[in-house]
Amino acid sequence: MIIYEVNHDVDKKIEKEYTAWMESHIQEMLGFEGFESIDWYTRESEDDPQTLCWSIHYHVQSMSDLQAYFDTHAERMKADGAKRFGGSYRAHRRILNLYRHME
Repeated sequence: MIIYEVNHDVDKKIEKEYTAWMESHIQEMLGFEGFESIDWYTRESEDDPQTLCWSIHYHVQSMSDLQAYFDTHAERMKADGAKRFGGSYRAHRRILNLYRHME
């Protein structure tokens, strides 16, 4: 299992519109091969109290499924947010591979 993490920093002025778009965006992402589920977290803003911060963890079956997403859909999905919201948000991405689980 791979975690594809996308961190969103959103101007609170567009919170309602961005949240509605994000919900539909996530549903589309979950339709891609290997994308099984998501966890949606809030984060504290380190810089600006007027910024809403989210971390979305997409649970993806394999690196090959994630690579297929990058090759086929990623640019279109990123461009949609940029077109709708311009400079009112930032998104940062990273890939997490489980190194160790301990209890």
